[in-house]
Amino acid sequence: MRTARTAAAVLAVIALAAGCSGSGGKDSEDDSGGGAGGGKSVDTPRLKIAMVTHAGAGDTFWDIVQSGAKQAAAKDNVQFLYSNDKEAKGQAELVQSAIDKKVDGIVVSLAKPEAMKDVLARARTAGIPVVTINSGSEFSKDFGALSHIGQDESVAGEAVGEELSGRGLKKTLCVIHEQGNVSLEQRCAGVKKTFGGSVENINVEGTDAPSAQSAIEAKLQASKDIDAVVTLGAPIAALAVKAKEDAGSKAEIDTFDLNAEVVKRLKAKEVGFAVDQQPYLQGYLAVDELWLNAYNANTLGGGKPVLTGPQIITEKDVPALEKYTARGTR
Repeated sequence: MRTARTAAAVLAVIALAAGCSGSGGKDSEDDSGGGAGGGKSVDTPRLKIAMVTHAGAGDTFWDIVQSGAKQAAAKDNVQFLYSNDKEAKGQAELVQSAIDKKVDGIVVSLAKPEAMKDVLARARTAGIPVVTINSGSEFSKDFGALSHIGQDESVAGEAVGEELSGRGLKKTLCVIHEQGNVSLEQRCAGVKKTFGGSVENINVEGTDAPSAQSAIEAKLQASKDIDAVVTLGAPIAALAVKAKEDAGSKAEIDTFDLNAEVVKRLKAKEVGFAVDQQPYLQGYLAVDELWLNAYNANTLGGGKPVLTGPQIITEKDVPALEKYTARGTR
Protein backbone atom coordinates (compact mmCIF):
# COMPACT_ATOMS: atom_id res chain seq x y z
CA MET A 1 0.00 0.00 0.00
CA ARG A 2 2.79 2.38 0.93
CA THR A 3 4.63 1.74 -2.32
CA ALA A 4 1.42 2.17 -4.31
CA ARG A 5 0.68 5.52 -2.68
CA THR A 6 4.21 6.70 -3.39
CA ALA A 7 4.00 5.65 -7.04
CA ALA A 8 0.66 7.40 -7.42
CA ALA A 9 2.06 10.60 -5.92
CA VAL A 10 5.07 10.58 -8.24
CA LEU A 11 2.89 9.94 -11.30
CA ALA A 12 0.61 12.78 -10.29
CA VAL A 13 3.57 15.16 -10.06
CA ILE A 14 4.87 14.09 -13.46
CA ALA A 15 1.44 14.51 -15.08
CA LEU A 16 0.84 17.95 -13.57
CA ALA A 17 4.37 19.11 -14.31
CA ALA A 18 4.09 18.01 -17.93
CA GLY A 19 0.86 19.95 -18.34
CA CYS A 20 2.22 23.11 -16.76
CA SER A 21 5.55 22.97 -18.61
CA GLY A 22 3.71 23.00 -21.90
CA SER A 23 1.76 26.15 -21.01
CA GLY A 24 4.46 28.51 -22.15
CA GLY A 25 6.12 31.25 -20.12
CA LYS A 26 9.55 32.78 -20.03
CA ASP A 27 12.91 31.01 -20.01
CA SER A 28 14.05 30.00 -16.55
CA GLU A 29 16.28 32.51 -14.79
CA ASP A 30 17.40 29.94 -12.21
CA ASP A 31 20.61 31.29 -10.67
CA SER A 32 21.95 27.76 -10.26
CA GLY A 33 22.33 27.37 -13.99
CA GLY A 34 19.54 24.85 -14.38
CA GLY A 35 19.78 21.09 -14.51
CA ALA A 36 19.66 18.46 -17.23
CA GLY A 37 17.42 19.38 -20.12
CA GLY A 38 16.00 22.84 -20.80
CA GLY A 39 13.01 24.46 -22.42
CA LYS A 40 10.41 26.84 -21.03
CA SER A 41 9.44 27.35 -17.42
CA VAL A 42 5.91 27.75 -16.11
CA ASP A 43 4.37 31.23 -16.00
CA THR A 44 3.60 31.13 -12.29
CA PRO A 45 5.14 33.78 -9.97
CA ARG A 46 8.85 33.35 -9.40
CA LEU A 47 9.73 31.57 -6.16
CA LYS A 48 12.94 31.41 -4.16
CA ILE A 49 13.65 27.99 -2.64
CA ALA A 50 16.64 27.13 -0.45
CA MET A 51 18.07 23.64 0.06
CA VAL A 52 20.28 23.15 3.11
CA THR A 53 21.97 19.79 3.63
CA HIS A 54 24.50 18.09 5.89
CA ALA A 55 26.74 17.16 2.94
CA GLY A 56 30.45 16.84 3.55
CA ALA A 57 33.21 17.62 1.08
CA GLY A 58 33.49 15.20 -1.83
CA ASP A 59 30.15 13.45 -1.33
CA THR A 60 28.88 12.93 -4.88
CA PHE A 61 25.45 11.87 -3.59
CA TRP A 62 24.51 15.50 -3.07
CA ASP A 63 25.64 16.46 -6.56
CA ILE A 64 22.93 14.12 -7.86
CA VAL A 65 20.34 15.55 -5.45
CA GLN A 66 21.19 19.02 -6.75
CA SER A 67 20.84 17.86 -10.36
CA GLY A 68 17.24 16.89 -9.68
CA ALA A 69 16.51 20.05 -7.72
CA LYS A 70 17.95 22.29 -10.45
CA GLN A 71 15.91 20.56 -13.14
CA ALA A 72 12.69 21.08 -11.19
CA ALA A 73 13.70 24.69 -10.45
CA ALA A 74 14.26 25.40 -14.14
CA LYS A 75 10.81 24.02 -14.96
CA ASP A 76 9.02 25.71 -12.07
CA ASN A 77 10.43 29.24 -12.45
CA VAL A 78 12.30 28.89 -9.16
CA GLN A 79 15.49 30.58 -8.01
CA PHE A 80 17.32 27.67 -6.35
CA LEU A 81 19.77 28.37 -3.52
CA TYR A 82 21.96 25.56 -2.22
CA SER A 83 24.16 25.47 0.88
CA ASN A 84 25.60 22.75 3.10
CA ASP A 85 27.54 22.13 6.28
CA LYS A 86 28.39 18.74 7.73
CA GLU A 87 28.36 20.20 11.24
CA ALA A 88 24.90 20.37 12.81
CA LYS A 89 25.36 23.88 14.19
CA GLY A 90 26.55 25.18 10.84
CA GLN A 91 23.62 23.60 9.01
CA ALA A 92 21.16 25.20 11.45
CA GLU A 93 22.78 28.58 10.89
CA LEU A 94 22.38 28.16 7.12
CA VAL A 95 18.68 27.40 7.58
CA GLN A 96 18.37 30.60 9.64
CA SER A 97 20.11 32.48 6.84
CA ALA A 98 17.50 31.17 4.40
CA ILE A 99 14.72 32.34 6.73
CA ASP A 100 16.34 35.78 6.92
CA LYS A 101 16.36 35.94 3.11
CA LYS A 102 12.57 35.40 3.21
CA VAL A 103 12.67 32.41 0.88
CA ASP A 104 9.41 30.87 -0.29
CA GLY A 105 10.36 27.35 0.78
CA ILE A 106 13.10 25.34 2.45
CA VAL A 107 14.35 21.82 1.68
CA VAL A 108 16.42 20.35 4.50
CA SER A 109 18.03 17.04 5.48
CA LEU A 110 17.67 15.83 9.07
CA ALA A 111 20.83 13.81 9.67
CA LYS A 112 21.11 15.39 13.14
CA PRO A 113 17.49 16.27 13.79
CA GLU A 114 17.69 17.83 17.24
CA ALA A 115 19.93 20.56 15.87
CA MET A 116 17.22 21.46 13.32
CA LYS A 117 14.21 21.48 15.66
CA ASP A 118 14.33 25.09 16.86
CA VAL A 119 15.29 26.68 13.57
CA LEU A 120 12.55 24.81 11.70
CA ALA A 121 10.09 26.06 14.31
CA ARG A 122 11.23 29.57 13.39
CA ALA A 123 10.61 28.76 9.71
CA ARG A 124 7.04 27.75 10.57
CA THR A 125 6.55 30.97 12.53
CA ALA A 126 7.76 32.90 9.48
CA GLY A 127 5.23 31.05 7.33
CA ILE A 128 7.87 29.29 5.23
CA PRO A 129 6.90 25.75 4.15
CA VAL A 130 9.50 23.03 4.65
CA VAL A 131 10.11 19.67 2.94
CA THR A 132 12.61 17.27 4.50
CA ILE A 133 14.69 14.89 2.42
CA ASN A 134 17.06 11.95 2.76
CA SER A 135 17.35 11.53 6.53
CA GLY A 136 15.29 11.83 9.69
CA SER A 137 11.90 10.87 8.24
CA GLU A 138 10.51 10.00 11.67
CA PHE A 139 11.08 13.60 12.82
CA SER A 140 9.70 15.32 9.72
CA LYS A 141 6.04 15.56 10.74
CA ASP A 142 6.79 16.66 14.31
CA PHE A 143 9.01 19.42 12.94
CA GLY A 144 6.13 20.72 10.82
CA ALA A 145 7.33 19.68 7.37
CA LEU A 146 4.86 19.17 4.52
CA SER A 147 6.34 15.71 3.96
CA HIS A 148 9.57 13.71 3.82
CA ILE A 149 11.11 12.43 0.58
CA GLY A 150 13.67 9.62 0.75
CA GLN A 151 14.00 6.00 1.73
CA ASP A 152 13.21 4.29 5.02
CA GLU A 153 16.76 3.73 6.26
CA SER A 154 15.87 0.83 8.56
CA VAL A 155 14.06 -0.96 5.74
CA ALA A 156 17.02 -0.31 3.43
CA GLY A 157 19.40 -1.78 5.98
CA GLU A 158 17.17 -4.83 6.37
CA ALA A 159 17.20 -5.33 2.60
CA VAL A 160 21.00 -5.31 2.67
CA GLY A 161 21.09 -7.85 5.51
CA GLU A 162 18.84 -10.17 3.54
CA GLU A 163 20.97 -9.76 0.41
CA LEU A 164 24.16 -10.55 2.35
CA SER A 165 22.56 -13.64 3.87
CA GLY A 166 21.42 -14.77 0.44
CA ARG A 167 25.02 -14.55 -0.74
CA GLY A 168 26.15 -16.87 2.03
CA LEU A 169 28.28 -14.30 3.83
CA LYS A 170 29.02 -14.67 7.55
CA LYS A 171 30.72 -11.57 9.04
CA THR A 172 30.04 -8.01 7.96
CA LEU A 173 31.88 -4.77 8.68
CA CYS A 174 29.48 -1.79 8.48
CA VAL A 175 31.37 1.45 7.83
CA ILE A 176 29.82 4.62 9.31
CA HIS A 177 31.46 7.63 7.69
CA GLU A 178 29.77 10.36 9.77
CA GLN A 179 29.35 9.92 13.51
CA GLY A 180 26.02 11.04 14.93
CA ASN A 181 24.16 10.74 11.61
CA VAL A 182 20.93 8.95 12.58
CA SER A 183 20.33 7.60 9.07
CA LEU A 184 23.71 5.86 8.91
CA GLU A 185 23.16 4.29 12.31
CA GLN A 186 19.73 3.08 11.20
CA ARG A 187 21.23 1.47 8.12
CA CYS A 188 23.73 -0.57 10.12
CA ALA A 189 21.05 -1.51 12.66
CA GLY A 190 18.83 -2.70 9.81
CA VAL A 191 21.65 -4.84 8.40
CA LYS A 192 22.18 -6.41 11.82
CA LYS A 193 18.46 -7.14 12.21
CA THR A 194 18.15 -9.37 9.14
CA PHE A 195 21.69 -10.63 8.51
CA GLY A 196 22.21 -14.25 9.47
CA GLY A 197 25.81 -13.67 10.52
CA SER A 198 27.52 -11.09 12.73
CA VAL A 199 27.81 -7.34 12.13
CA GLU A 200 30.47 -5.01 13.51
CA ASN A 201 30.34 -1.25 13.06
CA ILE A 202 33.38 0.93 12.47
CA ASN A 203 33.44 4.75 12.48
CA VAL A 204 35.66 6.56 9.99
CA GLU A 205 36.04 10.20 8.94
CA GLY A 206 34.33 10.31 5.56
CA THR A 207 35.79 13.68 4.58
CA ASP A 208 39.35 12.42 5.16
CA ALA A 209 39.84 9.77 2.48
CA PRO A 210 43.35 8.56 3.46
CA SER A 211 42.33 8.20 7.09
CA ALA A 212 39.09 6.36 6.22
CA GLN A 213 40.90 3.98 3.88
CA SER A 214 43.60 3.25 6.46
CA ALA A 215 41.01 2.51 9.15
CA ILE A 216 39.17 0.01 6.94
CA GLU A 217 42.45 -1.60 5.86
CA ALA A 218 43.62 -1.99 9.46
CA LYS A 219 40.36 -3.64 10.45
CA LEU A 220 40.51 -6.09 7.55
CA GLN A 221 44.09 -6.97 8.43
CA ALA A 222 43.17 -7.55 12.07
CA SER A 223 40.01 -9.56 11.36
CA LYS A 224 40.68 -11.96 8.50
CA ASP A 225 37.25 -13.58 8.97
CA ILE A 226 35.40 -10.49 7.72
CA ASP A 227 33.90 -11.57 4.41
CA ALA A 228 31.74 -8.52 3.67
CA VAL A 229 32.24 -4.78 3.96
CA VAL A 230 29.18 -2.54 3.68
CA THR A 231 29.87 1.14 3.09
CA LEU A 232 27.11 3.69 3.58
CA GLY A 233 28.04 6.10 0.80
CA ALA A 234 29.31 5.71 -2.75
CA PRO A 235 32.64 7.58 -2.27
CA ILE A 236 33.53 5.30 0.66
CA ALA A 237 33.03 2.20 -1.52
CA ALA A 238 36.04 3.11 -3.67
CA LEU A 239 38.15 3.53 -0.53
CA ALA A 240 37.00 0.13 0.74
CA VAL A 241 37.98 -1.54 -2.55
CA LYS A 242 41.51 -0.14 -2.23
CA ALA A 243 41.69 -1.02 1.48
CA LYS A 244 40.68 -4.59 0.67
CA GLU A 245 43.42 -4.87 -1.94
CA ASP A 246 46.09 -3.46 0.37
CA ALA A 247 44.99 -5.69 3.25
CA GLY A 248 45.02 -8.82 1.08
CA SER A 249 41.42 -9.46 2.08
CA LYS A 250 38.87 -11.49 0.13
CA ALA A 251 35.88 -9.65 1.59
CA GLU A 252 33.05 -8.64 -0.73
CA ILE A 253 32.54 -4.87 -0.94
CA ASP A 254 28.93 -3.67 -1.06
CA THR A 255 27.57 -0.16 -0.67
CA PHE A 256 24.63 2.13 -0.19
CA ASP A 257 24.11 4.73 -2.91
CA LEU A 258 25.05 4.88 -6.54
CA ASN A 259 27.26 7.02 -8.75
CA ALA A 260 29.30 6.59 -11.93
CA GLU A 261 32.28 5.19 -9.99
CA VAL A 262 30.17 2.55 -8.24
CA VAL A 263 28.61 1.49 -11.54
CA LYS A 264 32.11 1.15 -12.99
CA ARG A 265 33.13 -1.05 -10.06
CA LEU A 266 29.95 -3.14 -10.30
CA LYS A 267 30.82 -3.76 -13.93
CA ALA A 268 34.36 -4.77 -12.95
CA LYS A 269 32.96 -7.00 -10.17
CA GLU A 270 34.87 -5.04 -7.55
CA VAL A 271 31.56 -4.22 -5.83
CA GLY A 272 28.92 -6.89 -5.31
CA PHE A 273 25.80 -4.73 -5.11
CA ALA A 274 24.64 -1.20 -4.36
CA VAL A 275 21.50 0.21 -2.76
CA ASP A 276 20.00 3.02 -4.83
CA GLN A 277 17.72 5.54 -3.10
CA GLN A 278 17.40 7.68 -6.25
CA PRO A 279 18.79 11.01 -4.99
CA TYR A 280 17.82 12.80 -8.22
CA LEU A 281 14.19 12.14 -7.31
CA GLN A 282 14.72 13.48 -3.80
CA GLY A 283 15.93 16.83 -5.11
CA TYR A 284 13.42 17.04 -7.94
CA LEU A 285 10.35 16.11 -5.94
CA ALA A 286 11.26 18.36 -3.01
CA VAL A 287 11.46 21.48 -5.17
CA ASP A 288 8.43 20.41 -7.17
CA GLU A 289 6.38 19.83 -4.02
CA LEU A 290 7.10 23.31 -2.72
CA TRP A 291 6.06 24.76 -6.08
CA LEU A 292 2.93 22.58 -6.17
CA ASN A 293 2.06 23.62 -2.64
CA ALA A 294 2.37 27.32 -3.53
CA TYR A 295 0.50 26.90 -6.83
CA ASN A 296 -2.19 24.40 -5.89
CA ALA A 297 -1.95 23.65 -2.12
CA ASN A 298 -0.76 20.10 -2.94
CA THR A 299 1.10 17.83 -0.53
CA LEU A 300 2.87 14.76 -1.88
CA GLY A 301 1.89 11.49 -0.22
CA GLY A 302 -0.79 13.21 1.82
CA GLY A 303 1.90 14.21 4.30
CA LYS A 304 3.23 10.65 4.62
CA PRO A 305 6.84 9.83 3.66
CA VAL A 306 7.35 9.51 -0.10
CA LEU A 307 9.73 6.62 -0.68
CA THR A 308 12.42 6.79 -3.38
CA GLY A 309 14.17 3.53 -2.39
CA PRO A 310 15.66 1.11 -1.61
CA GLN A 311 16.49 -0.70 -4.83
CA ILE A 312 19.25 -3.32 -4.95
CA ILE A 313 21.50 -2.75 -7.97
CA THR A 314 23.84 -5.48 -9.25
CA GLU A 315 26.11 -6.04 -12.24
CA LYS A 316 23.12 -7.06 -14.39
CA ASP A 317 21.59 -3.58 -13.98
CA VAL A 318 24.69 -1.74 -15.24
CA PRO A 319 23.76 -1.62 -18.97
CA ALA A 320 20.47 0.10 -18.19
CA LEU A 321 21.93 2.63 -15.74
CA GLU A 322 25.46 3.61 -16.75
CA LYS A 323 24.40 6.32 -19.23
CA TYR A 324 22.40 7.99 -16.46
CA THR A 325 25.14 7.77 -13.87
CA ALA A 326 27.57 9.18 -16.44
CA ARG A 327 25.45 12.33 -16.80
CA GLY A 328 25.02 12.63 -13.02
CA THR A 329 21.31 11.87 -12.64
CA ARG A 330 21.49 8.37 -11.08
